[in-house]
Amino acid sequence: MFDPFRDGMPSRRRFLQTASCGFGFLALADLCTRAAAADAQNPLAAKPPHFKARAKRVIFLFMAGAPSHVDTFDYKPKLQADDGKPVAKGNPRKLLKSPFKFSRYGKSGLWLPETLPNLAKHADELCLLNSMYTDIPAHAQAIAEMHTGNFRFLRPSMGAWTLYGLGTENTDLPGFIALNAQGAGAQIFGSAFLPAAFQATRIDSTPRNRGGGVANIQNPRVSAELQRKQLDLLGSLNRERLERDKVNPGLEGVIESYELAFRMEGALPKLMELSGETKATQESYGIGQRQTEAFGRQCLLARRFTEAGVRFIEIGTGFRWDNHTNLRNGLTASCNAVDKPIAGLLQDLKQRDLLKDTLLVWGGEFGRTPAAQNPDGRDHNAAGFSMWMAGGGVKKGYRHGATDEHGSAAIDKKMHINDLHATMLYLLGLDHEKLTYRYSGRDYRLTDLAGKVAKDVVA
Repeated sequence: MFDPFRDGMPSRRRFLQTASCGFGFLALADLCTRAAAADAQNPLAAKPPHFKARAKRVIFLFMAGAPSHVDTFDYKPKLQADDGKPVAKGNPRKLLKSPFKFSRYGKSGLWLPETLPNLAKHADELCLLNSMYTDIPAHAQAIAEMHTGNFRFLRPSMGAWTLYGLGTENTDLPGFIALNAQGAGAQIFGSAFLPAAFQATRIDSTPRNRGGGVANIQNPRVSAELQRKQLDLLGSLNRERLERDKVNPGLEGVIESYELAFRMEGALPKLMELSGETKATQESYGIGQRQTEAFGRQCLLARRFTEAGVRFIEIGTGFRWDNHTNLRNGLTASCNAVDKPIAGLLQDLKQRDLLKDTLLVWGGEFGRTPAAQNPDGRDHNAAGFSMWMAGGGVKKGYRHGATDEHGSAAIDKKMHINDLHATMLYLLGLDHEKLTYRYSGRDYRLTDLAGKVAKDVVA
């Protein structure tokens, strides 16, 4: 595979300038024909859903570290009443009540804690999922399962599956963006055996821009015009190789990634420049305030990406929700960091008429125990936890399923990670059993051999 960008040697640069400028008419015509054919076969081109979609895109707000459901979205009066009692006969651990006051909000009367006052104003937009469960209470494995549907093997992420199924609405931008997605390995944003074009573009926070940045987004040595000529020549050579090989997924991914990278150089920096947003809009996201600055910028970028046609956006908080101790202060700080930005995002999407077809999903990899640990913290709990959705065709002000009276395990309308993925795909107009990819002799899908759509949450 020919790569002119590998070392930037002057002799190679002169060769590329000479070769690019010296194309004859027939060579240029052939190049244009090939480019048109490549566009027609663009794996990121928008595709029709299996059936009418309720949502066009997803914003996944991932809270790495596992937020405590009994202190956020799963109010348990019985846990408050039984504070200090043994979890069960013979179990030395004691039940620990939530240190936070809960109140009913909105016309729906959903119970929410005092630590989320801004989000509570949007209670009637929320669809609480109070009966989530997963397979293993270990961070790495549970995070992998939350993103890929499987903790045992390397699999494509749900963002990659979404992009594979629907393509993107703006081919000048990545169709799948992960903003500050820390606390997990890179594999969960990858495409695994799907073509490389479907993996995420990661934009991580940096001290310089605070909202995130893309490495090497600008070329300091080569003009855009010369770079275009280099890419045209490179694409021609690589496509000739592809014609000989017939099948070469790696090379196909390289061709598309180079082209997308070039288009991104012009489009992405402008989109990430927030100075054009009004002061009121920035303040509504908490930008300019120490606690909410970083996450607020990510939420505002997510709204801008949404408007621009990006299909799947993940926002991360870093690994900050793992409250084995110091529950009151730690969880309060985590909630303070995201409460105003998320409320601002909900309000902004609603005002711009984008919430109706944008699916927001909030949650971590599992929940926490109702029992005390250390003694003012909570341990891991995979048997029951909470997430929520908003917009994108889900019921408003609705509570789906339930855990037991103390919040130990899901007992009503239980919803596994595979069911969550099946439901998300359904809202996007995709049948999770039909969205498959042939690999290593069999068809694979995001939900593997499981998954049931939770029709109760659909508006």
